[in-house]
Amino acid sequence: MKLYKTKRGSILQFEDSFRFLAGEEDWDALVNRDDLRDHLVQAVGQYEPSEEAALSAEEEILAPIGSQEVWAAGVTYFSSRLARMEESRDAGGGDFYSRVYEANRPELFMKANPARVVDPGGPFRIRKDSEWDVPEPELTLFSSSSGKIVGYTVGNDVSSRSIEGENPLYLPQAKTYDDCVCLGPSLYVPETPLSPETGVKLEIRREEEIVFKGETSLKQMKRAPEELVEYLFRETSFPSGVFLMTGTGIVPGQDFTLQSGDEVSITIDGIGTLTNPVG
Repeated sequence: MKLYKTKRGSILQFEDSFRFLAGEEDWDALVNRDDLRDHLVQAVGQYEPSEEAALSAEEEILAPIGSQEVWAAGVTYFSSRLARMEESRDAGGGDFYSRVYEANRPELFMKANPARVVDPGGPFRIRKDSEWDVPEPELTLFSSSSGKIVGYTVGNDVSSRSIEGENPLYLPQAKTYDDCVCLGPSLYVPETPLSPETGVKLEIRREEEIVFKGETSLKQMKRAPEELVEYLFRETSFPSGVFLMTGTGIVPGQDFTLQSGDEVSITIDGIGTLTNPVG
């Protein structure tokens, strides 16, 4: 089942029917529970399907986030390891990323607070002081405050490869700034964890023409989602839960950079498609 945060309130999609979750006005209280799936199953029986609750093409769907932080994991795919080594070679950081990929401890960093998260369909930014910028399609976990993974969404971890490549210590500037991450369109709450066979696809259009596309699957990830969450929660608490982006396996080459007006679409099997233009 899928949970949408909209201008009209919280809407639950179960199979092909939709339900307003009356009385569920506090998003944090709604999603930050270890029994989220069971809670939503009860809502299916409590609230009748409604045509008024159905999502329309003009629906203002919001990112499925309340007061939560967004964190991210890096170099979790072999393709990402190669790309990072290549971009940072001149700065002497090539071996640095190889070591991160092979290390027991994953790379984890703070990506954004809620104010920097872009809604589905909204424009995201690329830095004005960067010459090489790319989207990064990522499965994004939602964990309750206890550290239990209870849902998933689609994430776009926008990155400046020129800044990070100049020096790995510039990672926070390459990753974190206003409108630097997109989430949505829903919070997907399945009965069982996502399969490793789950596909991830990226498509970038420029003036209606496809200028880049790629695909991968979760089985290409070196680290399990549970491992990433366990490290994140070791010494850090998240009272309302937390979103964790799990890294990208699709990295455009050195001959590609985003431009204003480009449209980025990321599709993850079972969750849906997140589309955002570059502002």
